[in-house]
Amino acid sequence: MTFYDLLSDTLATLWAHKLRTALTMFGIAWGILSITLMVAAGEGLRRGQAKQAETLGKDLMIFFSGRTSMQAGGLRAGRGLRWRDTDHVAIEREATACAHVLPEFARAPLQVRSRFNAASLLVTGSLPPFAAVRSLAVAGGRFYNWAEAAGGRRVAFLGSDVNQQLFAANRAIGDTIHIGGFPYTVIGVMEHKDQNSDYNGRDVFKIYVPLAAMVRDFPQPPPAPPHSIDQLLVTPRSVEQHEQCKWQVQRALGRIHNFDPNDKEAIPIWDTLVEAAAFHQMTDGMKYFLGAVGIVTLLLGGLGVMNVMLVAVRERTREIGVRKAVGATAGSILGQFFVETLFVVFLSGAAGMGAAFGICALVNLLPMPAFFDGLKPTWETTFLSFFLLSLVALLSALYPANRAARIDPIEALRHEAGT
Repeated sequence: MTFYDLLSDTLATLWAHKLRTALTMFGIAWGILSITLMVAAGEGLRRGQAKQAETLGKDLMIFFSGRTSMQAGGLRAGRGLRWRDTDHVAIEREATACAHVLPEFARAPLQVRSRFNAASLLVTGSLPPFAAVRSLAVAGGRFYNWAEAAGGRRVAFLGSDVNQQLFAANRAIGDTIHIGGFPYTVIGVMEHKDQNSDYNGRDVFKIYVPLAAMVRDFPQPPPAPPHSIDQLLVTPRSVEQHEQCKWQVQRALGRIHNFDPNDKEAIPIWDTLVEAAAFHQMTDGMKYFLGAVGIVTLLLGGLGVMNVMLVAVRERTREIGVRKAVGATAGSILGQFFVETLFVVFLSGAAGMGAAFGICALVNLLPMPAFFDGLKPTWETTFLSFFLLSLVALLSALYPANRAARIDPIEALRHEAGT
């Protein structure tokens, strides 16, 4: 039997049992569709959360000042701590695993007015890398530079909503605003961003000025020391150096402020890397669970294929006997049933995969909620699905095909339909 004859015979047999074939193919297609969509949904959730986390800052650790709970250096426990605006200089020398150590000092509410409107707003001061560390994209103009930061110049970078409130449709860049009575020149405007977490307010509602200008014009009110700041923003040089960087900063702060660096009450830390790792582990677990559900569905579809092929062998017993009586080998019989099974499984698998990717593409055209990045099928999922599909095809075809090949031609010729 030529390959063309084999293929023609396969198509004719499947067409003769259209309903049974269609139901079998639907089971396999649904398994592939389930695996792809379930894993794509888990991947979309993970990516969406990662993007939202980066609106606060990528690989960011925030070191707040607390109160000591351990005695150190002859000093009592229970001391209140306040970081100073010069601490970062000493920390940067010691914390070699850290990429950035940035002081941040904010005051709110401060009265701010432009030529068009006035408001009570939060004003925060830091250093030029703050824009990159805190993911402040520039919509127009620029963020302040090192010369402006070193000189304590009165320049301001506006959050997108602040710009809208103070200037509406008017151009802000180059204009002057008054913050607490001091004139500041607007040099840039932030691009709007959605933000799901913050520690002192959403970025779009803030005004950003150089730290030196902030400390000089708006110092901390007594009893706080005049050069104290709110927190330190730290990023490691790499994710692998995250723990090393954290410990180096703790150790340096402990030395500078005379407390035990292991005192967790003295340094409350918001570690976004730990949160991201925990969420990644959770979404991975969900993705694997959903994938397992899809795999079970696929295996059940394979059992359906096996059952259909066993029925086909029984219904075609006499036909098999005739073919073997006129010289058909066991190999040709085995090949015929294998081709029929593989045709059903791979055609339904391709249909399921095509439907899954089509659904993903259509869903991704819709607006997505903040924590969801759409349905994101991965190459790993695709290869896994096709591998499992091939495995199911081979296993489901093996037993019925062998049974057909072992039929005795004399007994087959005696077989009557319905017996």
